[in-house]
Amino acid sequence: MGKWNPCKRKDFIKKLKKLGFDPPEPGGRHFYMRYGTYTLTISNKEYSIPQVKMLLNEIEHCIKKRISLEEWEKL
Repeated sequence: MGKWNPCKRKDFIKKLKKLGFDPPEPGGRHFYMRYGTYTLTISNKEYSIPQVKMLLNEIEHCIKKRISLEEWEKL
């Protein structure tokens, strides 16, 4: 079994696009990505392991699908 790793912003955005999110939109200090009516704020920096886990939990609730570590790494 693999281990969690930090994720660069551009890689995080690519993975979200593969999950069905719209491309990033500017808005204030941060960019946003939409999935239907759900809006996710995208940071301008690299994501730490706790941030990745927290955001994945939020994304799972939005798309109503569990994302395993192996699936996340394959995206």
